Amino acid sequence: MRVHVPGDKSLTQRALILSALAEGESRISGLLFGGDAESTANALRALGAGIPQIPSDGSEITVQGVGLGGLRSPGSQLDLGNSGTGARLLLGVLSGSAVETTMTGDESLRSRPMRRVTEPLRAMGARFDFLAEDGLLPIRLRGKRPLQEIDWSTPVASAQVKSSILLAGLTGGASALITEPEQSRDHTERIFRQVGVSTESRAVADGWRVEMHNPPNRISELDFRVPGDVSSAAFLLASAVLGGTAASLDIVGVGLNPTRTAFLEVLERMGAEITVETDADDENLEARGTVSASLSSLTGTHVGAAEVPRMIDELPLVAVLGARAQGETSIRGAQELRAKESDRIDAVVRNLRVLGVDVEEHADGLIVLGSDRPLKGRVEAFDDHRIAMAFGVLGAAPGNDIEVDDPHASGVSFPGFWELLRELGAGSHA
Repeated sequence: MRVHVPGDKSLTQRALILSALAEGESRISGLLFGGDAESTANALRALGAGIPQIPSDGSEITVQGVGLGGLRSPGSQLDLGNSGTGARLLLGVLSGSAVETTMTGDESLRSRPMRRVTEPLRAMGARFDFLAEDGLLPIRLRGKRPLQEIDWSTPVASAQVKSSILLAGLTGGASALITEPEQSRDHTERIFRQVGVSTESRAVADGWRVEMHNPPNRISELDFRVPGDVSSAAFLLASAVLGGTAASLDIVGVGLNPTRTAFLEVLERMGAEITVETDADDENLEARGTVSASLSSLTGTHVGAAEVPRMIDELPLVAVLGARAQGETSIRGAQELRAKESDRIDAVVRNLRVLGVDVEEHADGLIVLGSDRPLKGRVEAFDDHRIAMAFGVLGAAPGNDIEVDDPHASGVSFPGFWELLRELGAGSHA
């Protein structure tokens, strides 16, 4: 059974931002049609970029960019909805722009930490005022151009923090050097190369180093097709492995960036029957290909800090797979999960306990003891798309009867998820 998944959420937002900052017309296709992407697009429209409505079928759009110095102060505050990626990346973009605005979001986004981004941006010369609680949205921002050069070390590997600093350096005309304890997703570095911005990346004694020296004063138009989101594909692959689909599954056109594929490695380590075929192999591009999976018997595994940055969004899924694996599945070094759309460690632990699963919570992760007994109960989505979909996958497995209280939470990254899950599972429990 061959299926496609929606466009990659991280790349959709980066493509929208860079096409808005380019001079001239950019052509983008495969964009995610969902809540987070639309929030970022709306913010860019308010800042003056010519972005049409995002089509639901992934067809091509043309974006009229305004140039690196062309963003304007909006007439009202920027509401990023639930998009943490959009908020943090735009804080960087606007720090290097001659823009004053207030940024806010929904209740969930207003509870997520922003100081990890504003601290380095403030060191570059941008000014921020927290209008409610310290370190949280809403934030009044006053950008500055040019910004000061920065050499920043982050305590936690974070593609959002790294990308925010790089984008500030780009719009603010400042060199930006970042050191992380581990390599985080490199989508920004790859898409930078496609618009003429050079970065250098390498392993160093204390982690991973990314450097952008003397950024250009203009970037070229973007011509880009966004691949399918491997994080969205992960939920369908997990369902196939657990027997929730009526046949083996082939997901085509999915992104296979090596900084995003640790989940596939963990699946294989747990004993899943999966295959990966790569279509594009240019290290400067976003690789894509086909991933296939089928019903498998799983054994528990351990995910440690070194793997976490490459699979941060899939960790709740690893936990629910662990509930159906033989033995223990442990996730450690993942304290970053507590600062996502929900406290994902707490959310997973609470829901697994509701279902009767033996789970042990830790500050930086959890340990799950697998079993084959039927799992029944009503779980909470916690207004978090990853939590909703993870327990939807567990509920689709044979023998289980699980209700998710707010299935619509999945819409920010995977519109149509539940309909597709039901379609793929038709006949699987016969």
